[in-house]
Amino acid sequence: MEFIEKAKVRLDRLIHHSDHHIEEYQMLAEQLEEAGEDESAGYIREMMDLNSKGVKCLKKARKALDKA
Repeated sequence: MEFIEKAKVRLDRLIHHSDHHIEEYQMLAEQLEEAGEDESAGYIREMMDLNSKGVKCLKKARKALDKA
């Protein structure tokens, strides 16, 4: 398998892995809010937004490889 094909596979895995983390962070933020820990939940939600931006970049990188 050539490098570009391997890179596509790696990016697909990273995207899936990152999406899964976002789901976990969502659950944790909800649990923290239920426990009355709104400040901590807010930081988790802020990190979720940052992670979402990272996933968008990974998806753009993956899409760009389809053009190569």
